[in-house]
Amino acid sequence: VQLQASGGGLVQAGGSLRLSCAASERTFSRWFMAWFRQAPGKEREFVAAISWSNLAIRYADSVKGRFTISSDNGENTVYLQMNGLEPEDTAVYYCAADLGRCSFLRSAYRFWGKGTLVTVSS
Repeated sequence: VQLQASGGGLVQAGGSLRLSCAASERTFSRWFMAWFRQAPGKEREFVAAISWSNLAIRYADSVKGRFTISSDNGENTVYLQMNGLEPEDTAVYYCAADLGRCSFLRSAYRFWGKGTLVTVSS
């Protein structure tokens, strides 16, 4: 499975962006998709995850209430709607996929896309 993330850019604090992650092939309901992010000088951290069936969703505490993850099975695409962006959200955002469970662990995902940069100015 190849993943392509897009939608990053420069936005002012309080603004919104929507990231997209397109999968190269149709995946099945048992697959899970996730977003991680990596800020300069920091470890890559979990943001949100979802099952293709949309029955399982989880968020990092730092983004709850501001970010929404969703999936469009017909388009093989997962989205991350980011509202109320803060300078602390500045990072390269990566999408990831695998079978298994709705995990916040990097090690749970074997397939990764190239990142898309989100910059939030104060």
